[in-house]
Amino acid sequence: MAQQRIRVVVDERELQLSNLDKVLYPQAGFSKAEVIDYYTRIAPAILPHLTNRPLTMKRYPNGVDGSFFFEKNAPSHTPDWVRTARLPVPGSTMQRDEIDYVVCEERAALVWLANLAALELHIPQWTIRKRKSAKGPAHGADLLVFDLDPGAPASIVDCTEVACLLRDLIAADGLTGYPKTSGRKGMQVYAPIAESDEGRTSEYAKDLAERLERSHPKLVVSRMAKALRPGKVLVDWSQNNAAKTTVAPYSLRAAEQPTVSTPVTWAEVEAGRPLRFTAGDVLARFEADGDLFAGLTTADRPRLPARKAGRAQ
Repeated sequence: MAQQRIRVVVDERELQLSNLDKVLYPQAGFSKAEVIDYYTRIAPAILPHLTNRPLTMKRYPNGVDGSFFFEKNAPSHTPDWVRTARLPVPGSTMQRDEIDYVVCEERAALVWLANLAALELHIPQWTIRKRKSAKGPAHGADLLVFDLDPGAPASIVDCTEVACLLRDLIAADGLTGYPKTSGRKGMQVYAPIAESDEGRTSEYAKDLAERLERSHPKLVVSRMAKALRPGKVLVDWSQNNAAKTTVAPYSLRAAEQPTVSTPVTWAEVEAGRPLRFTAGDVLARFEADGDLFAGLTTADRPRLPARKAGRAQ
């Protein structure tokens, strides 16, 4: 059966959209057209967080109940106006291992990705412009991130408590935390930092996670072993590795409902309530409050604190 195609123009870019009535979230009746509409309208909020960051797409061509695949290489049919960047694969020891990444920097590119059923958009903690060498992977991180993952029966409510603990720890080091939901069961806390070697960033994040585990052993775990995680919140510091990516602010998630990884206020976190927002909620929040994560792209970037003798700080 031939695909139904519609020609549209987005900011002077011509695109062909297909199968707009296909339902990608069956339980919510949320169609591909609605996915495209969401990304079109949230573009002013999400694009600053995607700019200069190589993209990993998580695509669901048959909807969230069907099979999916991660895609790092730009598809062969990528329009010539979509920015791509050929970069070494982070973590690879082979200099010839390179990927042509998509770098999404304009609304039309976001619409094109949505038409590919790239529901989830994942990015690293470093930017292309901060790469120190054209010969190797980027080692200059400008974001610090902690991924908070609750082990049942712990929930996002427990994550809010841990997020506040993290906020206070990094504030003592002169860093400002920005919380968001993962769009699934957990949360993330980000902090903008001056460009730092990824090893240093990981070391700092690991030390904080271990300190929290020592001070709150019934609530926090810093190690990934599944046997340690029931009823506790994993503070995953490993997301600061150059090879790792985290779901972007304002990205949809592939769940039963079209939930979104949503920036939230600290007041919302302190309230200790379940935090869950769908695409419609997020559009209304953005219209009312703007981008709660704007500080990640506009704030001053303090340096990580110096190491203290005898221990990682």
